[in-house]
Amino acid sequence: MTTVLTPASPLTAADRCDRCGAQAYLRVVLTSGGELLFCAHHGRKFEPELKKIAAEIHDETDRLTTVPATADDEEH
Repeated sequence: MTTVLTPASPLTAADRCDRCGAQAYLRVVLTSGGELLFCAHHGRKFEPELKKIAAEIHDETDRLTTVPATADDEEH
C-alpha cells in the first residue's frame, strides 16, 4: 500500500490549537495518519517530541511577524 501526502491547505483563524484553543500555526501530520494542530507557543514547547512522531510539520509561524500590506502601500 502506498500513502500519498497531499499538500496541506493553509491554516485559517478557524483552526485551533489542540492543547489550548488558540489560533493554530502548526499542523503536524503524524506517521500514524492523524494530525495535530498547535499554536506557536505549544508548537515550540512540544517540538522535540513532535519531530519523533511526525511524518510532516507544516509551520506557518512566520505569519506572526509578517506585516500585511495595506491599501496605502499599494497606492504609492
